Amino acid sequence: MIVLGIETSCDETSAGIVDTSGNVLANVVASQVDIHARYGGIVPEIASRQHVIDIRSVVTSSLQQADKDWNDLDAIAVTHGPGLAGSLIIGLNMAKGLSAATGVPLVGVNHLEGHIFAAWATLKDRPVDSGENDRELLDGVLAEGKSVMCLLVSGGHTELVLLHPNRRFELIGGTRDDAAGEAFDKVARVLGLRYPGGPEIQRVATMVTSEPEPLSRAWMKGTYDFSFSGIKTAVLNRARREGIYPPAEQPASPDVVANLARAFQDSVVDVLVTKTLAAAAEFGCGAIVVAGGVAANGPLREAFHSLSPVPVVIPPISLCTDNGAMIAMAGAMRFSEGARDGWGLDVEPGLRIGSVAVTT
Repeated sequence: MIVLGIETSCDETSAGIVDTSGNVLANVVASQVDIHARYGGIVPEIASRQHVIDIRSVVTSSLQQADKDWNDLDAIAVTHGPGLAGSLIIGLNMAKGLSAATGVPLVGVNHLEGHIFAAWATLKDRPVDSGENDRELLDGVLAEGKSVMCLLVSGGHTELVLLHPNRRFELIGGTRDDAAGEAFDKVARVLGLRYPGGPEIQRVATMVTSEPEPLSRAWMKGTYDFSFSGIKTAVLNRARREGIYPPAEQPASPDVVANLARAFQDSVVDVLVTKTLAAAAEFGCGAIVVAGGVAANGPLREAFHSLSPVPVVIPPISLCTDNGAMIAMAGAMRFSEGARDGWGLDVEPGLRIGSVAVTT
């Protein structure tokens, strides 16, 4: 089985191809980071227009990279939500047009499930963090009747999701305000760092010369929910006290900025890891999956691997951020279960995890 996946939920135009075993045959991404960096965040109208410009060449390049043609495809998978409506429409219409022209079945994919199922995909010659075959490990856990605890952590989402042995998702906790990735972007702006904030904060945090003064943690006791608005405000207040924000004529020393970046990162990582491990223990999970753009954060990956009593699977960094291969992987899972979508498939900007498209 060969599946093409198309992803345009936000600001990355991507197409990927996977085979039956989850091997990534192609993964082409046209990034808009440099375009939106000048604005300090995503501008939806600009994002959708850029998708129109890039999508044809991205899809064509994915077929060339995989050395496949249209006759080799068994399904075309596409993100139909959640995301920016204007961006989603470009990818969905492209997928519908290709499906109509080639006769290849169409499969709608929940973007959030795509992030999680990226853990089942395998890159050629990839270094595997866990030292295991991730797909076999996860399938083995589910076959034993155990669930997998999934932390989905990105710019727009921070959720704890239980993946049951029947491969159905159950949401058990989420953010009550900012997503972790959104908090990284906003804190980076306060610290005078470039967008996107996650990589910049991680980079600057490595420059500390002394142990930073810790910031508080929002534990949301009694729940598996998260809250990052308070830590964002705490950073803002300390940045004002340290003369970092608003920028002064005499800029704050790099060491002061590095210490605050490190304190913020430590706080977010601590909460994410502690709550995920607690949830996995309570539900008797046999493994943990960490997925989404923030899963590319080095200290977060290291903390999970060093502290978890059960195996932790984190996709390689190139499959953490938005990409077509993860949509192809999720589409292959749905297609193998008999899923097919009709021309009534529409974009759902507010689609939740676990939702399944119903079309005619």
